[in-house]
Amino acid sequence: MKSNILFGRIALGVYFIIFFGYLIGPLVVMGFTAFNSAAFPSITPWQCFTYEWFGELLKDERILNGIKNSFIVGIGTVILSVSIGLAASLVLTQVWAKWRSTFYTIIIAPILIPGVVLGISTLVFWRQVSDMFGGVALLNNGIFLTIIGQSTFIASYCMLVFVARLQRFDTGLTEAALDLGATHTQAFRKVLLPFMRPAIASAAVLAFLASFENYNTTTFTFGSYPTLTIELSQMVRYGINPSISALAVIIVVITVFGALALEVYGRRKKVKAGEIKKSKSLPGWMFGNIATILLVALSFAVIAMVFTSQSYSPQQCKADYREARDIETRLKIEALQAARAAANAANGDTTEEAGTDAPAEQGGASGAFGGVFAPTNLEDAAGQSDGEDSGAAAPASPFGGVFAPTNLEGSAGQSSGEATPSAPATAFGGVFDPTNLEESSGTSGN
Repeated sequence: MKSNILFGRIALGVYFIIFFGYLIGPLVVMGFTAFNSAAFPSITPWQCFTYEWFGELLKDERILNGIKNSFIVGIGTVILSVSIGLAASLVLTQVWAKWRSTFYTIIIAPILIPGVVLGISTLVFWRQVSDMFGGVALLNNGIFLTIIGQSTFIASYCMLVFVARLQRFDTGLTEAALDLGATHTQAFRKVLLPFMRPAIASAAVLAFLASFENYNTTTFTFGSYPTLTIELSQMVRYGINPSISALAVIIVVITVFGALALEVYGRRKKVKAGEIKKSKSLPGWMFGNIATILLVALSFAVIAMVFTSQSYSPQQCKADYREARDIETRLKIEALQAARAAANAANGDTTEEAGTDAPAEQGGASGAFGGVFAPTNLEDAAGQSDGEDSGAAAPASPFGGVFAPTNLEGSAGQSSGEATPSAPATAFGGVFDPTNLEESSGTSGN
């Protein structure tokens, strides 16, 4: 029995490790890449610990502009989606029962439609509306179209949150308020709205996060106001640097900090209300919550990182790393040269340059280019120009003597009055002969 319990605990522990490793592993890896000095996000090989990518992030105008546009679009989407979702949930609870399922299907349908379709349809529809009213600039604005496009499906998420909350609401409270003389507006503001406040907060957070990370719909509607996801996708096409990892670290830290702060706040309220008791093993200011410890530890870590970044410089570490890399590269080159020398010695060559030093006319070792770069290739007629015995067979070159020094001397002797019974033939047929321009020169002078 005890062995079965032990086995079950081990299996459960392994499951939790695999589960959380699958979920959190990529975020942990990306977090480490933000502190590596490598130019591309990577952990191996680890070069130097640095904070420079956070500074690069703050200097990147495209990223900062994308964040600003994302916040503007997110706030607008929250306002519109929460309003539509709350109204739809109230109508859903008040509509006739036979129409309820149909109305619910209509409201929930945008969630099932691909974001690409929503983006294209939003762009086409509002452009048509703009043309009908003479080209209203607002209807073609990227921020307006993005807010409208995202709200079409995010409002459905908000509605689901509100419907779940309204199922626990006692409609008798509203009826009692109306019986006591309150108007419908007063009943909504003083009875229903306070009850819906937690759901409104949850729906607002959900709407903002869904808007902030949306790409499929936004890619067709952003116009001249690209959001953060659009900027990141465009940067990936041309190569990224670890400043993207620095941005991910900041987003993760803010998210974790907010979650822990919310947990501490909720725990504090329950302790003060007497719903739960304080832990005797933890100080009173922690309200018996381990989340408080994590929140404090995270706060100290962020503060320490900020202060350390002001004085820490990785320049010496980078210089040492470059020196070590240069030494490693040189050793690899020397090892490769030694291996080639050993291979040449095994093949019977006494030196590495045994084949290249031999004259081409003596049958030197042929290279990968077939002797095109041999030193004798340009020497076809060199002996003739220097007065050497031209009767000897000149070495043949792959270029047919095009680059011979005597190519431009076809009629040079005639112009100077020397007797040249037969001018040496050139590969260009005397086109560059200096006397070519003197044919009419003498005539004009006479």
